[in-house]
Formats: sequence, C-alpha cells, structure tokens
Amino acid sequence: MKYPTTERTLRVPGATLHHEIRGSGSDPVLLLLPGAGGDAAVLDPVADALADTFTVLTHDPRGYSRSTLDGPHTEQRVPVHADDARRLLDAVSPGEPAYVAGASSGAIVALDLLARHPGRVRRVVAHEPPSWSVLPDAAEQLAFFDEVHELFVTEGLQAAGERFLRGIGGAMKPATWMTRPELPPRTREMMVRLTANAPLALEYEYRSFAAYVPDLDALAAVRHRLTLAAGEATRPHLPCRPAALMADRLGLEPASFPGAHNGWSTHPAGTADLLRALLLGDTR
Repeated sequence: MKYPTTERTLRVPGATLHHEIRGSGSDPVLLLLPGAGGDAAVLDPVADALADTFTVLTHDPRGYSRSTLDGPHTEQRVPVHADDARRLLDAVSPGEPAYVAGASSGAIVALDLLARHPGRVRRVVAHEPPSWSVLPDAAEQLAFFDEVHELFVTEGLQAAGERFLRGIGGAMKPATWMTRPELPPRTREMMVRLTANAPLALEYEYRSFAAYVPDLDALAAVRHRLTLAAGEATRPHLPCRPAALMADRLGLEPASFPGAHNGWSTHPAGTADLLRALLLGDTR
C-alpha cells in the first residue's frame, strides 16, 4: 500500500524546516535522518517501506534543499541539528517518545538527540556515524577532512569529491534509482537539490560533524535503547570504524546492514526490514 505524503513547514530558531509525513498517522512516529547534503526525498524508498508500521517523519536539514535559513550559511553544528529534530518530534509527536534512525551525518544527529533528549526517544539506530573524533587516529582523519576542504577551496567540488571517495575506500555505491533509464519527476527534482547541496555540505558540515565528540557517558546510561550499525560492504573501510569502536565501549553488539556506507540508498528494502526489527525489538 502506498501512503500519501503530507508536506509541512516548521519555524525553528534561525530556519524554516521542510518536513514530510507518511503513514496512517495512528502508528508510532519514526524520524529518519539523512546524511550530509541529503534531504527528505533521499529517504523515500526506506520511508515508503516503513509507512505500514510507523508514521514516518523525514525532513530537509536546515540550510539544505527546501529548509531555508534566516541568514547566511555558517558552520553547521550537531547540537543545532539535534535540537531541530527534537522540535520536529515535539510538533508531530507531542508528549510521545519516537523512534529515530539516522545514516552517516544523520546518525551523529541521532546520537546527540538520544544523549541530550532521551525522554523524546524510544529507540535509536545509528548507521555508521562518521565521528572520527572517537578514533585513536582522530588527528589523522580530521586532517584528511581539512585536506578535502582545502581541495574544495582551491580546485573545486570534483577534486574534493574524488579525494573524499578515495579516502573512505569503496564505501559508496551507486544508488538504485541511479540505474533507472528514466527518473520520475520527484527524483529529478531531488537530484537538482542534491547538486546544490553538495558544496554547502563540504564547506559548512563535513569538518564540524567529523570533529563532534559523542557523549559516551550519557549514551551509556541509555544504551539499551541504542543500536550502532555498519554496512556489510563497508568493512574494513574508514566509515565503519567509529560505530564499531563506540559499540565496543558501550558494550553493544553492532548490527550488520546490507550494502556499504550508503546502503540505505542501494538496499532500501533490506534496510527497512532491519530497521523495523531493530526498532521494535524483534532481534538484536
């Protein structure tokens, strides 16, 4: 069954957030958080597959796509994005804790939301949060992101993107919709937005999110509500290392998801099945 999508906006400090809701409306809310430069439409295949179980909430993070800023772009901060997520939950699921799942940068936001606002969250799945700050070679990895940014400034987006992909190994695969001979209008519109978002992510998000330090003490207190996950094809590449290390420190068994770092885009059906099982506690 295909559920209709309702589009709304929400005023938050410094921005107006575009967000979308799908499902029956009577099921528990699940907030899905995209990676850097992504927006609500990136999550369509997973959101559609989960709308029979949850009221699925997706959004364009502030400064991207249809979520406009009140002023100029500045460096993005994880706690600000987590506070945006909390305000979305307050608007859509007032008084009721919600399920949350995030991929890549969205996983970092999910961790901060759980650490600082545990009362708003029933359970979290964080898929490959790129928090290089927790790694023993954090300085080296953060320097790599500085190098990518310097290439962006001096040589442009393509050179920076190529260096980034080399640095993370074979951890990004073509999304399923990229292989279609003809894209539907919503996907074409999304591609235009993602093209505009890419330089913004490189300039204002990548480095600050990579340097974010998760509050492992706060997460330890609610670890029974947290699953850290990694893609089967990501190992042994860089993007899976923070999740594995944090899971070890918190005494958690990391979940294995299909695909690589962007497995939510390459394996949406399998991702949706695992998210449903993990969030509802059917398996660990």
